[in-house]
Amino acid sequence: MAPGSARPRWWVRSFVNPFFHKTKKAIIRRRTRIDVLPFRKFVVGEKTIIEDFACINNGMGDVIIGKNCMVGISNVLIGPVTIGNNVILAQHVGVSGLNHGYTDIHVPIREQKCTAAEIKIEDDCWIGMNVVITAGITIGKHSIVAGGSVVTKDVPPYTIVGGNPAKIIKQYNPQTEQWERTDGLKNEYINIAYKNDDLPQSKLK
Repeated sequence: MAPGSARPRWWVRSFVNPFFHKTKKAIIRRRTRIDVLPFRKFVVGEKTIIEDFACINNGMGDVIIGKNCMVGISNVLIGPVTIGNNVILAQHVGVSGLNHGYTDIHVPIREQKCTAAEIKIEDDCWIGMNVVITAGITIGKHSIVAGGSVVTKDVPPYTIVGGNPAKIIKQYNPQTEQWERTDGLKNEYINIAYKNDDLPQSKLK
């Protein structure tokens, strides 16, 4: 990268990255900005589509995207980020595993050391428009984040969250086989759904 830039030099993008990164069976639109370096992973699974004006950066950590995913228009993905299979990221979603340092008041924030914590979005999730997911967060399998939400805590599998900060709205209850409203409270069945990896897909209503 050039000094003061978050973008790799043109010859790295054009001549080095193609030998290191696996994206051949994915569709990456022409107007995307793929700011990836060869010494960190950038993997995109087959049948995944990365739409125009998205920006992906692996300078602080690997970016791994599974199969059959949709990365919407103007998404920003800053590693370390791991996304499972069949995940939908709607438009203008921000997923950043990076945080800028700020504690030394005598040094500009821009010049302080950054930290990183991996974000994980598990299989079959749907992340709505204008969502922000902060560093270190895990979004559990088959969960939904409502549009405009800011996610600052882990989301259990089979859960719908929304708001700023995001709170639990509904969760799938394997005992009743229904999605049930929680009004932001942790009902006792949450832990059951979280630990149960054998929920039949046909019963997710």
